[in-house]
Amino acid sequence: MDAYHSQKDITRFKGFVCGEIESGPYRPLTPPIALGLVRNQSSSTGWRREGPVEAAKTLADAAQQQDTADLSAIRLDTDMLELGPEHALDLSLEESRSQAYRALKSRIEAAGLFTAPGTLLGYGADLIRYSILGAVAAWLYFTSSTPLGWFLSAISLGAFWHQLTFVAHDAGHTGITGDTITDRVIGTLVADWVGGLSLSWWKDNHNIHHLVTNHPEHDPDIQHIPFFAISTKFFGSLWSTYYKRVMAFDGFSRVMIGLQDKIYYVVLSLARFNLYANSYGFLALKMPRNRWFCFEMAGLVFFWTWFGLLLKGLPNIKVRVMYLLVSHIVTSPVHVQIVLSHFARSTEDLGPIESFPSRQLRTTMDVVCSPWIEFFHGGLHLQVTHHLFPRIPRHNLRKASLLVKEFCKEQELEYAEYSFVEGQVLPQVSLWNLQLILAAGPHRNQRVLKVLRDVADQLSLLKKVAAADARGELH
Repeated sequence: MDAYHSQKDITRFKGFVCGEIESGPYRPLTPPIALGLVRNQSSSTGWRREGPVEAAKTLADAAQQQDTADLSAIRLDTDMLELGPEHALDLSLEESRSQAYRALKSRIEAAGLFTAPGTLLGYGADLIRYSILGAVAAWLYFTSSTPLGWFLSAISLGAFWHQLTFVAHDAGHTGITGDTITDRVIGTLVADWVGGLSLSWWKDNHNIHHLVTNHPEHDPDIQHIPFFAISTKFFGSLWSTYYKRVMAFDGFSRVMIGLQDKIYYVVLSLARFNLYANSYGFLALKMPRNRWFCFEMAGLVFFWTWFGLLLKGLPNIKVRVMYLLVSHIVTSPVHVQIVLSHFARSTEDLGPIESFPSRQLRTTMDVVCSPWIEFFHGGLHLQVTHHLFPRIPRHNLRKASLLVKEFCKEQELEYAEYSFVEGQVLPQVSLWNLQLILAAGPHRNQRVLKVLRDVADQLSLLKKVAAADARGELH
């Protein structure tokens, strides 16, 4: 609640307080959805099982104790909501970290680092960069008469989209003007009208990611079956509480995940097409009654009109396909960036006792880069600070990260950060040695590739064990 809301909103919360804890730390409870349960509309007290969530396995005992095998008739009590994975966490320690986190937030507020730019004019050099990329894409498109010219135009358009993605991200976190409605309008114009993606889908998806980061069953940002699995837990065909379906670990998944470290960049290069599918599926199934639906649909019609005319204006089908693919592949660094910050981190579920700062620091890492080049990452390289305080505008993240590092040192928590080439000191980067970063780029992902390789190796081992078992040779 502290991380996601302004001080004005937090003050309003006080009007809804119904009680206070007199002594001792509060023992957090497991949300019913984390147990795979949702309200049973036909019962005033019961719950129904939505899907086979791992934590829900412990409900079988609760059902027996209540003399019922029907989860729709179960009444949840405090003991049941304390169910969760076994762990060795110290409740008092986690409570003290939560208190220290609140103190850290006060320090960051006092430093003025939560203050948004106020308008897009506060983006200064960023707006100039966006304008140049858009203008170059248009100029090359209209003046070229060869495939090379259109190829360069597609690269410029892709770079334009890539950079604007960060503006939509900022707007989704109310980090541009600080006003929810104004930022929503800006974000929708950028995401839907210019980029062809749904901001409403992104907010719905991304907010869940921030709350349950790297949880295999709950975080949609790591649920990439059949192409990627960053934990062997996905081998069990987990239920996704976000997508409301089983992530089937079938034959195709086994083949793809066995090769995941090899197809990593290929899949991510086409990730924007997957964003289209997720956006439009969300709008079709969840958005019709939302007040932003018409604005978003108008934006998507506008996008496909201007982009469709752009493709139609090219001389032949080969050039059109080239322009479509190149412009979309060039946007892929943003997907690599997000994957890089989480895929190499923990996916364990330590239960509700784990404090918010502890979980965010355990599941997120930074990528070290010079201030000269951080515009390329749009602030997303400072994922640790962003996950602890999503409302901090991206231009203030570097300063805030210094305070976060002090906090981690005081609380004896890991602040994970890795350079582009892990294990080496990255030299200071300027525009003149940008080629160094481009050359080193693939190596910065070696931690992610190692995780993918490890999971693929474990899958290979499981295949061998299963085959030996089938032949009666396991022992």
